[in-house]
Amino acid sequence: MLLWTTAFFASLAAAQTYPPDVVDQLAAASLSKVKDWLAKNPQGNCTLETAVRRKEWMDLTLAQRKEYTDAVLCLMSKPALTSSAAPGAKSRFDDYIVVHVQQTPRNHGSILCLALRGGPPQRVWVQGISTYPAKSPLFDGSEGSMGGNGAKANYNGIMIPGAPRPYDRIPAADGGGCVTTGPFKNMTVNLGPIAPILQLTRNPRADGLGYNPRCLRRDINKNSAAVTTAKDVYDVITKNNNVYWFQTVMEGQFPQGKWGIHAGGHYTVGGDPGGDFYTSPGDPAFWLHHTMIDRVWWIWQIQDLEKRLKEVSMTRTMNNFPPSANGTLDDLSGLGVLAQDVKVRELMSTMGGLMGKFCYIYE
Repeated sequence: MLLWTTAFFASLAAAQTYPPDVVDQLAAASLSKVKDWLAKNPQGNCTLETAVRRKEWMDLTLAQRKEYTDAVLCLMSKPALTSSAAPGAKSRFDDYIVVHVQQTPRNHGSILCLALRGGPPQRVWVQGISTYPAKSPLFDGSEGSMGGNGAKANYNGIMIPGAPRPYDRIPAADGGGCVTTGPFKNMTVNLGPIAPILQLTRNPRADGLGYNPRCLRRDINKNSAAVTTAKDVYDVITKNNNVYWFQTVMEGQFPQGKWGIHAGGHYTVGGDPGGDFYTSPGDPAFWLHHTMIDRVWWIWQIQDLEKRLKEVSMTRTMNNFPPSANGTLDDLSGLGVLAQDVKVRELMSTMGGLMGKFCYIYE
């Protein structure tokens, strides 16, 4: 079994452009557990050999990167389906932001924060990015990137509510202004702001769903990225034996001055709308960040699949406000126009989940 796992992961690693870190090594060492679970719980045609392999951005060819960013730009060219409820939504890409805004009170600090799988086959942090994020191929502004940093702008950094000094503020970095390079240099942000970290024109509607066109802004921030190292990720996976603590530590423990890898990844991009708690999906880099969150959850799950594919925690409202019942595997996804409602239990496994439609692993 060990030989099979080593050989299999060696084939995955062969295409990597960087040496495997401790998280990659943990994933490799855990594949035998996935194989054992599949032997006991066959998932039809979904096997380790047939599963889609989600790759790191820097392992994709230039053509593959462009194919992905072109697909995002295509979404931005299609008419919105949510414009009756959100007049500011002008594209299919905006529909995703609208649903996120509407679902934020139940999808953050609640059961569904983890249980919404899917997204692009890349990840946004750890390899090199946690040290020099603005120099990463992900944000270097080339045609094969997700766009560059914003121009230098003066602002006070990112305030972290409830955190003690000096952890109550993530210092500003070298950006904050409009993105002028890369595939999204001409992008228009239409919705929000709702909870901005920059000085911006207010949205004409209190719910942030009115039309408020402006440029995409970023502050690619090494101060925030510093809490998303491979060691930080490894510790989240290996030191938390139930989903409550896994999710709590990953999302951040602000009163203890711990930003967490979830918030750290968000504010590595920052800016507008990436730094806005509600409208952050409006920055295309959001989707890579949350794919990395899915990868971390996946690696955590495969340490004990029999138990962790059934583990959910927390209530049905954000931070239990207002107070609500505990979430269950039978709660519905609630993705509106984006997808048909399914029970959370259908989203728990990357191997055979969503009634057999999920079949993927991470490299």
